[in-house]
Amino acid sequence: MKDFNNTKPYIGLTLLPPKTILETTKVLLKTIDVSRSLAQLNGMLTNLPNPTLFLDTIHPQ
Repeated sequence: MKDFNNTKPYIGLTLLPPKTILETTKVLLKTIDVSRSLAQLNGMLTNLPNPTLFLDTIHPQ
């Protein structure tokens, strides 16, 4: 850890935040679509008898 310098990117990584604009119309529209899809999934999960069983298959602990 002696060689670590917090002012230089590690192994060629770029500095954050990036200089490009990330909040484009395309990205914002996709965010709305994803949010809507997650809300639908959440609504469907509430109708399952045991929603934890479904969620555990996606995200094992």
